[in-house]
Amino acid sequence: MALPVIDFSTLNGDKRGETMALLHEACQKWGCFLIENHGIDKKLMEKVKQLINTHYEENLKESFYQSEVAKSLEEKQNNSDIDWESAFFIWHRPTSNIKKIPNLSEELCQTMDQYIEKLIQLAEKLSELMSENLGLEKDYIKKAFSGDNGPAMGTKVAKYPQCPYPERVRGLREHTDAGGIILLLQDDQVPGLEFFKDGKWVEIPPSKNNAIFVNTGDQVEVLSNGLYKSVVHRVMPDKNGSRLSIASFYNPIGDAIISPAPKLLYPSNYRYGDYLELYGKTKFGDKAPRFESIKNMANGH
Repeated sequence: MALPVIDFSTLNGDKRGETMALLHEACQKWGCFLIENHGIDKKLMEKVKQLINTHYEENLKESFYQSEVAKSLEEKQNNSDIDWESAFFIWHRPTSNIKKIPNLSEELCQTMDQYIEKLIQLAEKLSELMSENLGLEKDYIKKAFSGDNGPAMGTKVAKYPQCPYPERVRGLREHTDAGGIILLLQDDQVPGLEFFKDGKWVEIPPSKNNAIFVNTGDQVEVLSNGLYKSVVHRVMPDKNGSRLSIASFYNPIGDAIISPAPKLLYPSNYRYGDYLELYGKTKFGDKAPRFESIKNMANGH
């Protein structure tokens, strides 16, 4: 069961249709996929990972292993409601809090800001491709997520520390993501991320060559009227290494009003007799225009 891989370098050539179809299928059947050749400088991505790993080693590692989470694991307590992770959250849009987070170096702040600028461009491109595949205006998702300053963007920076008893705890418990489009820069060595598909947990391998792992959140499922799925996932801790996860969330702002795109809704509240009359005229045609006509009639258009 191979995770879909979307090659962004093919979107401007002869293979565009094939790539768009693969993206559409990935959003429908998986709710997650890898993006290769995304255009973000790999040296910049490596620098982000290196600086965050250094920050963890110098500022967070010791305190994590002295925390109540770590102690409860040693004492074999009930660990069903804890996560084996060391994490903090950075807001980028609409306003940034990166300068307020303790002990972040100036170099890390500047490097993260540069990376996020590029990642927002990628997220917006992805939202346009998804909108196009759904038959919507290409800026539909962006507008649905936006306030005066565009959609929200934030990053959960997490380390899943090396765990002496991985069978006793989750790195991160099973969940779907609340927001929109999630873009993950993850570890290239240590595994742990798993997605639930067709009744089975599927292991997502470490990302090679700084491919970006993407999954869709609950708001994309709502906007698409269920055509695209937010998928349950989790992180399993590792006995042999610590896993890095830099998950950036392209989300609606808090005041955004979310509902299914009207174009994707089935018609409702119409007289069956009206449908039969229209059916008699269009029986041997495609049903989609018929549904749209009934929808317009029911809405008084």
